[in-house]
Amino acid sequence: MVTPEAGAEAGNLLDQVSAEGLLGPGRPVLVLLSGGRDSTCLLGLAVHICGADSVSALHVNYGMRDSAERDQSHCAELCRRLGVRLQIRRPEHPHAGNLQAWAREERYTAAAAELAAGRGTDVAVGHTATDQVETILYRLASSPSRRALLGMKPRDGAVIRPLLRYTRAQTAAWCAEQGLEWCEDDTNDSDVFARGRIRSELVPAFRTIHPGAERNVIAVAEILREEAAVELARLRRLPLPLARLVVQRLADRASGSLAPGVARRTPEVLALREDRTAMLDVGAGVRAVAE
Repeated sequence: MVTPEAGAEAGNLLDQVSAEGLLGPGRPVLVLLSGGRDSTCLLGLAVHICGADSVSALHVNYGMRDSAERDQSHCAELCRRLGVRLQIRRPEHPHAGNLQAWAREERYTAAAAELAAGRGTDVAVGHTATDQVETILYRLASSPSRRALLGMKPRDGAVIRPLLRYTRAQTAAWCAEQGLEWCEDDTNDSDVFARGRIRSELVPAFRTIHPGAERNVIAVAEILREEAAVELARLRRLPLPLARLVVQRLADRASGSLAPGVARRTPEVLALREDRTAMLDVGAGVRAVAE
């Protein structure tokens, strides 16, 4: 359902996403397109902001749902209407193991193959603020660490999430405003997977405690991400003993407890290159990342 509040905000969505700069005129972007409301909204926004010639789409048909062919046909028609090149992948799914993890791996592997043909292309995924809350709650339940509270980042290497500040209600309202139809995935609300149980049971329970519960969860994640981000250039300007103290404090915060011995890896942290995504495991289960 599209609420009046979401409808009022939908008109500003294009300007807001454009102003945030993850999508830009003429900047090449590959949209991971499922056919749902969020990825449909993302594709439409990318065409408006970047231009159709700079946008391509990737749809992965896992063939695991009765509606898989319907979703593929919808994506093909949507891309034809918007003038976007579409690539379709149909991987063979395994008969055992974590199907959600496998599907995610297939999606990003296919995206990486597409990116190999063009340098400087971003991969845009339709994660929303609603997904952010569900991700944080899932990680809190399954992995007791400070990382759980950080949530997803707007940019993670080549992966960008232009809709991360907006809700599913807003993406639905914008699609309705633009006359863009989407496919509903009936498995989204299923209790078979943990995500579905969080969406249908845990998040509504949070709302009964406080109407702003979801906004508050996201606000905490944004504050913690800002605290965890230190510019390497500023860190390098510090005297080495002080830089060691900063690195050790960041490691302690990241691990949620003491992370002994990380300070001595400070020279290696300072040597990380920022012209690409670089990672360094510094011990105690902590990783330093430079982007």
